[in-house]
Amino acid sequence: MMTGELPLGPDPRTARLARIHTALIAAFGRIERPDDKRRHPVWTLVQGVIGAQTKTGISNASTDALLARFGSWEAVAQADASELRALLANQTFPKVAAERITACLTAIVEERGAVDMRHLSNLPDEEAMAWLEALPGVGRKIAAGVLNTSIFERRQLVIDGHHRRVMQRVGLVTQGADTARAYAALMPILPEDWSAADIDEHHLLVKRVGQVHCRPARLYCDRCPISADCDTAKATR
Repeated sequence: MMTGELPLGPDPRTARLARIHTALIAAFGRIERPDDKRRHPVWTLVQGVIGAQTKTGISNASTDALLARFGSWEAVAQADASELRALLANQTFPKVAAERITACLTAIVEERGAVDMRHLSNLPDEEAMAWLEALPGVGRKIAAGVLNTSIFERRQLVIDGHHRRVMQRVGLVTQGADTARAYAALMPILPEDWSAADIDEHHLLVKRVGQVHCRPARLYCDRCPISADCDTAKATR
């Protein structure tokens, strides 16, 4: 082998992710999203835009309430700001949520003539992600969520704060990396045979371990199911 040449063969980080996934399933069981829980892409986008630092169930209810009240996403885009804030009162930041969803939906109407994202189904993932991230209030997490967890069901990895923290402590993501950098580190090493549903489940399982064992201010490495593959856990032994 020439000096500086990379070794051939599978990336060991991919095998590490696969072991982590298997360990998490053994610890928490399967977390599968049934087909009837995959929502329309626009609904998924709205839920993501209004859901900053709010529990998923609350944001789901708020998204349903918006559509029930106004009847269409175009009408939501044109709604009075005070009425939007009232409907979003259960969100952590209702004023910000109202402003962001108005800006986001208005931008889509201005480009597409309606709140319509069907064209994304004809775009490669990278182009679809870029189009979504150009919308007001939409970052990498929301864009990946629209493509992965909606009826689009694309091979995109959602990364929230729990997921990023766990992967940093495991050693697969650089400390201090933001969501975009964490995504760039993890997407290329996902097992090739993982479907969109597998990637969705992986995110939900990693999020669970972040909520239960790998807390922001406290670590429970002694009972964490992925400690065998975690750099931080090994360092604390």
